[in-house]
Amino acid sequence: MTVRTRFAPSPTGYLHVGGVRTALFSWLYARKHEGQFILRIEDTDRERSTQESVDAILEGMAWLGLMHDEGPHYQTQRFQRYREVIKKLLDEGKAYKCYCSKERLDNLREQQMANKEKPRYDGHCRDLQGEPPEGVKPVIRFKNPEDGEVVIKDLIKGSVIVKNTELDDLIIARSDGTPTYNLTVVVDDWDMEITHVIRGDDHLNNTPRQINILEALGAPIPAYAHVPMILGDDGQRLSKRHGAVSVMNYKDDGYLPEALLNYLVRLGWSHGDQEIFSIQEMMDLFELSDVNGKPSAFNTEKLIWLNQHYLKEAPRDSVATHLLYHFQQQGLDMTQGPSLMKLIEIQAERCKTLKELAETSHYFFVDTVEYDEKAVKKNFKAAVKQPLATLGEKLAALSEWNKETIHGAVDEVVQQYELKFGKVAQPLRVAVTGSTMSPSIDVTVELIGQERAVKRIQQALELFPEQQ
Repeated sequence: MTVRTRFAPSPTGYLHVGGVRTALFSWLYARKHEGQFILRIEDTDRERSTQESVDAILEGMAWLGLMHDEGPHYQTQRFQRYREVIKKLLDEGKAYKCYCSKERLDNLREQQMANKEKPRYDGHCRDLQGEPPEGVKPVIRFKNPEDGEVVIKDLIKGSVIVKNTELDDLIIARSDGTPTYNLTVVVDDWDMEITHVIRGDDHLNNTPRQINILEALGAPIPAYAHVPMILGDDGQRLSKRHGAVSVMNYKDDGYLPEALLNYLVRLGWSHGDQEIFSIQEMMDLFELSDVNGKPSAFNTEKLIWLNQHYLKEAPRDSVATHLLYHFQQQGLDMTQGPSLMKLIEIQAERCKTLKELAETSHYFFVDTVEYDEKAVKKNFKAAVKQPLATLGEKLAALSEWNKETIHGAVDEVVQQYELKFGKVAQPLRVAVTGSTMSPSIDVTVELIGQERAVKRIQQALELFPEQQ
C-alpha cells in the first residue's frame, strides 16, 4: 500500500500555524513512508473563499518547503462528481429529500434545548409518504444508521467509540444543490485514495459521520489521526495576540522557515530530549504514535531561540537567500555593499531575526547615515575631535584596506594621543554607523568601504563641539 496523505485547507482566510503544523505532520508521514502528499483546496464556501486566500496558502507552503506531490485539487471543479455520488445515495435509499422549513427546524431546536436534549434532526422526512410540498426546494440528508456504533481507531487519541443514536441525518446537499463539507471530503478522500487523514481534532466530531458515508458508498476507510489544538501560553485558544497570524507574517518578521518548522514539529511531538531537528531527521524520526494527545502551548520565546540557532548554524547561502528579501523590503541597492554571506558571518551572533539583521545592517548599503542623538552627545566630545580627524587621514592614506590595516591605524592614533582604545573606537563607530552598536570596529569599517568610511568621518567631525 502506498501511503497517501493530504492537506485540505479552506481558502477563507490566512494559513495559520495550526494549519501549518497539520500540513507538516501529514507531509512528514508521507515522506517517512515514501508515500505521496496531496494538496486539496476546499473552496466550496463560495461566499467566503477568495483567490487571495488560495494564493496565500500556496505561497506559505512554498516558503516552508512543504511541496505537494499532487494537486492542488479544487473542490469547485468537482461538482459533477459530487452530484453523481448524491444521486447514487438517493437511488440506493441511503439518502433522502428533506422538505422541513427553517421555522420547523428552529422550533424543534428550541424545544429540544428546553428539554435539555442534544439538538438534532428528528428524521421527520426520513420515510416521508405521499406528495412532497409544492414550491419547496428540498435539501438532501444522509440516512445515518439508527443502531450500532462507529469505532474510530485514532492513531493519536486511541479508540474513540460513537453510538449511531448520537448522530442525526446530516445534510449532504443544500437546497440549491451544492454539496456540503462532509460529503465533499468523503468523496475526495475516496477518489484520491487517501490512506491517512491527519487533521486537527476539531474535526473529530465529523469523523463518525464521514465513516458512515464511506461505508454506505462501499469505499475504503482511511486511518485517522486527530492532532490536538495549539493553545497560547496562557492556556487559552490560540489567537492573534499569541501569534496566530498568517504564516507569511513569520516571514515578514524575519523567521527562517527551518526554524518555524522545527518549532512546530516539537509542538506535541518529541523524540527523547532532542530539540534541534533537520528536515531529514524529522522525516526519519517522525511517528504519529509519538504525538501527544493533549493540546500544546505556543511559546514565542522558544521560537525566537530556535530562529537564532538557525541564523548561526544553517548554511549561509540558504540564510542569505531569505535575508535578501528583508533588504529588498528596505529598497536598498545590494550591489553597493558587502556580500550577504559576509554580513551573516559577522551579524548572526548579534541578531535574533533576519529582519533585525537587515535593519541593523542598513548602514552598510547607504552613502550617508543618520546619527543617533544620544550617541552623538555621549561620544562626540571636543577632546576626541582631533584624534578622529587624524584617524580619518590615516584611513584615507591606506593602500591596503582590510581589518588588520584598519586596526593598525586605530592603534597608531591611540598611542599618538595617549588614549584608551575605546575612546577612539567608539566615536569612530558612531561616525561610520550612526549608532553605538556594530560588530568589531575594524571589520565594520572594512565592510563599509574606504571611500564611504572616510567621507562619514569627515561629516561626523562637523557635529563635534569646538575645543574648549
